[in-house]
Amino acid sequence: MTETPMNDSIARRTVLVATGATAATLAVGTAVSRTQPSPTTNAADTADMTDTAPVAAAAVCTLTREMTEGPYYLDGQYVRSDITEGKTGFPLKLALTVVDDDTCATISNALVEIWHCDALGEYSGYVGNNGHNEPDSGTFLRGGVLTDSRGVASITTVYPGWYRGRCVHIHVKVHVNVTLTSDGSFTGGTELHTGQLFFDEQITARVGALSPYSANTVTRTTLAQDGIYDDGGAASGLLTLTALGSSPSAGYSGTLTLGVER
Repeated sequence: MTETPMNDSIARRTVLVATGATAATLAVGTAVSRTQPSPTTNAADTADMTDTAPVAAAAVCTLTREMTEGPYYLDGQYVRSDITEGKTGFPLKLALTVVDDDTCATISNALVEIWHCDALGEYSGYVGNNGHNEPDSGTFLRGGVLTDSRGVASITTVYPGWYRGRCVHIHVKVHVNVTLTSDGSFTGGTELHTGQLFFDEQITARVGALSPYSANTVTRTTLAQDGIYDDGGAASGLLTLTALGSSPSAGYSGTLTLGVER
């Protein structure tokens, strides 16, 4: 099953804050470097993600439409920082900062929820839709965490694979005022944002050439071929990726600042 773009008439809008931009800056918090990491920057040349976090300082808030939820969303997933459930794939350490689009102030205790397919393009709860047979827990590669005092949600997962008609991506929702439940999930709250996260095409090509991704029998759709990604860079969900080692198998960190309307 493929996804279709959302109608442009959607009333609720969201912003992604493009850090390091050079025009019409907003002075919030401490200054950040104007130099963005290269997609192939080695982790040895950058600060550890657990010690630093993306900030909304010196940022330009750019309005962008929300992106489709898609057909594979499941309610009531776990609140947890590691969503891998033992799935094979290259490590991906996400640090997503949530800010108020009006002030660029960070928002703590917002639930950032993500879901995506595995290396073979299969979603939990829907295994087989991409032509591969594997066990289906109904929960792998799904879940989310509350943002910390800096507005950062840190989530460990694996680099996604791909499925028919879509480029490599991760779905994301931002909720506020949720109630955590005794079974490790959440309920209630207000959903502020539904969007998608995207990946540098050169990095994806290197990842896709290696096992277990190379076992995916479906032809990969590129960013340029995708019907949902609009080539808008960070303003459309393109992650800043930093290599965690000398080989793609060592994995990547991925950062982005999400601005939402409260």
